[in-house]
Amino acid sequence: MNLRKYEAVIGLEIHIELKTNSKMFCQCSAEYFGARPNSHTCPICLGLPGALPKANVESIKLVQKLGLALNCNIQLSNKFDRKNYFYPDLAKGFQISQYDQPLTSNGFIYIKNQVEQPKKINITRAHLEEDTGKLTHATINNRSVTLIDFNRSGVPLVEIVSEPDMHSSDEARDYAQKLQQIVRYLGISDADMEKGSMRIEPNVSLRNAGDKILPLYKIELKNINSFKFAQAAIEYEIERQTIILDSGKIPQQETRGWNEVKKQTVSQRSKELAHDYRYFPEPDLVPMQFDKIFISKLKTKIPELPAEKIKRFQKQYGLSAYDVDIITNDVDIANFFEQANIAYKKNTPKKIANWIIGELLRRLAQSNQKISQLDILPASLAELLYLIDSGEITNSSAKEIFNQMIKTGNTPKNLLKLMKIKSISPDELDLLVSKVLLANQQAVKDYKAGKTASIGFLIGQLHKKTQGQASPHLAKELILKKLNK
Repeated sequence: MNLRKYEAVIGLEIHIELKTNSKMFCQCSAEYFGARPNSHTCPICLGLPGALPKANVESIKLVQKLGLALNCNIQLSNKFDRKNYFYPDLAKGFQISQYDQPLTSNGFIYIKNQVEQPKKINITRAHLEEDTGKLTHATINNRSVTLIDFNRSGVPLVEIVSEPDMHSSDEARDYAQKLQQIVRYLGISDADMEKGSMRIEPNVSLRNAGDKILPLYKIELKNINSFKFAQAAIEYEIERQTIILDSGKIPQQETRGWNEVKKQTVSQRSKELAHDYRYFPEPDLVPMQFDKIFISKLKTKIPELPAEKIKRFQKQYGLSAYDVDIITNDVDIANFFEQANIAYKKNTPKKIANWIIGELLRRLAQSNQKISQLDILPASLAELLYLIDSGEITNSSAKEIFNQMIKTGNTPKNLLKLMKIKSISPDELDLLVSKVLLANQQAVKDYKAGKTASIGFLIGQLHKKTQGQASPHLAKELILKKLNK
């Protein structure tokens, strides 16, 4: 592929389901995942004649909070519109969305580009709409059928539309991940791609390198539920479009899907334009008006966002940029880190960070869990570190206990008793140190002659004698104390 000849022009439309108790325009539960098909429905979300919608006020506030976090202008005058298109998963035959008066517009966020410098990605709008139902294609009695579950239909959905400011699949991935992180920090959605509560729709086209005008066509890739798949689909499209342009043709403007089995995009339909949807104001919902006082109150409810937390953690805790990036990536991990630091009153945040990065996150990745699914308390990690500091357990034993803490939620002291982990008392250790020094007089002489490396040999000998049950820190402290007498 001739990357110098063409430049990719990429924009993203990202759909995120909002965390509300009820659906967007009715009182049905929005908690549809895992529910029996078509059990969370009513005449409104099924689009039955005469059923009238009523807007979910909480979902409107959540989108406005998101707009503030994305540096958007919060529009004081808004309305809902009907977006007309006919698909089996849209019971009404239209979707209630927003067209020319979205809740928020003209925002931006920063991502890191390939040279680790902040890059500004402009956001056109973040507007509110309702989700559609879910289609499942199956074979029943040797017949191909399509099953429709309307539990998801009507769930509040925010659509965030970026400007075409990205030029690689890496930038598109970083932008989508940053949005997911912000949404989770705000607590407005789980944005769980595996459950379909966050979906990515890249728009991809190519232009001659050095051109500034937008290409005359655009390919939209629909409903991708993985960062990895989104990257792969974008890269495939860049290659496919390069071949078409090299042949002297222009790619057909269309909507395509990603086939993970074949590792390629597939044509779905010709790309609709705004006039194809025949937008008009939703007649069953009144226009909305907000004042600046209302928006100011909303601003006070915006929590500390990732960029602010990163700066504070580096300043307050003196951690490296690497450590801070990992710890602040998940707001629950960041909160766990801070609470553990409060409980562990030794003012050594690096030690807490090492345990979180080296042990906690590794085990969460192995079990494919989130920290919110565990019963472990930050104070329990602090208690474990105190046991290490006191010499009651070694680092090796601590890791065994920590593993059980994650599995059971039990405290370190209880697990120390239950697991019957051997520990050596300070008096016993002191006696063993004397024996090790007596048995290794040459190493003692070497140390006193200035060969400080011999201390490592002596610690190793003590480690063998204790079968690894002594605290390395305490062992070194006792050996040095006797050597320096």
